[in-house]
Amino acid sequence: MDPPSIGFTIFLVFTGAAVFATLALFARQSLLIAYILLGMLLGPWGLRLVDDPVLVREISEFGIVFLLFLLGLNLQPQDLLRMVRKTTLVTLASSALFAVIGLAVALLFGFSWREALLTGAAATFSSTIIGLKLLPTTILHHQRTGEVIISILLLQDLLAIALLLLVQGATAHDLPLLQMALLLLALPALLLVAWLLNRYVLLPLIRRFDQIQEYVFLMTIGWCLGMAELGHLMGLSAEIGAFIAGVALASSPIAMFIADSLRPLRDFFLILFFFSLGAGFDLGMMGTVWLPSALLGVLLMSAKPVVFRVLLRRTGESLRRANEIGYRLGQMSEFSLLLAVLAMERGLIGARASYLIQLTTLLTFLVSSYLVVRRYPSPIAVNDRLRRD
Repeated sequence: MDPPSIGFTIFLVFTGAAVFATLALFARQSLLIAYILLGMLLGPWGLRLVDDPVLVREISEFGIVFLLFLLGLNLQPQDLLRMVRKTTLVTLASSALFAVIGLAVALLFGFSWREALLTGAAATFSSTIIGLKLLPTTILHHQRTGEVIISILLLQDLLAIALLLLVQGATAHDLPLLQMALLLLALPALLLVAWLLNRYVLLPLIRRFDQIQEYVFLMTIGWCLGMAELGHLMGLSAEIGAFIAGVALASSPIAMFIADSLRPLRDFFLILFFFSLGAGFDLGMMGTVWLPSALLGVLLMSAKPVVFRVLLRRTGESLRRANEIGYRLGQMSEFSLLLAVLAMERGLIGARASYLIQLTTLLTFLVSSYLVVRRYPSPIAVNDRLRRD
């Protein structure tokens, strides 16, 4: 039997997503949960209607790129630098505490020290996609909340990239320390390139032909994807490259027009991303890791709101905002999934440890997004009051 075409796969994903999203809204659940469950149902470990979740995942990564680009459009460079300086200690201290929790749970269930260390590292991060996808961009309170969340997530992403480099170099002949040194140089170099190209190439062209909306749309996509690819080639990530591209355009008078134009494109790819998360998980492994995964998930989702609340209060944030940020960052990260898969492929951890990280990540995705949608304002809130807040 021939594998299904990409067109048939897209048909299954979006028709199924429409049905599951309808059911989720009637059940007052997050739409993200619907997409993940649909992936589990249709994927190779369910009905096997979509047997290549890797292909879907690769396509869906454009959604993450567009998400980070649009978020960069809402941040002025000076505001971003100010917030990063303020949240550096919060990010480092919280990361250390969450790593200890992951380490302790893994050791408790008999995993090796190496597997426990990597489990602790995976527990360190929060999801950029969920944290930002569920964040409103209206009302000054939410914009301020978004600045804090983005600055924490940006620092976490840099830590995650450094960790992925270490894992990649652990079984290679190159020097991961040299790679990380080059990484530290790559970020300011990428910022400089973005500033120069934006000031002397992109903005002059857009100003000259701004009456042709199709041209502005095309140039914006080219700028976003071009900077994303440059970030990847420089050893950072496509997501960071796209974010920097967005920040460079944030002061442009057409930033809001660009944001409105690209949101539907972003949502198209993000649906594919969450579907691929569910489709790529081996349901047969749940029986071996469900107990440590459940314990680790409960501990992290209980600890993260408290830890972020305490640390952010020390930086002068209000109790309400600190508490909300803690809940919005209460899950593990898509970087945790990448770390689990890469470490298993490199032979650093076994399949059981890898699926411990993956299942815990998916569980925290599901529960955390549900709590945020039920409790706080978000673009997909099922409560009218929260959608207007």
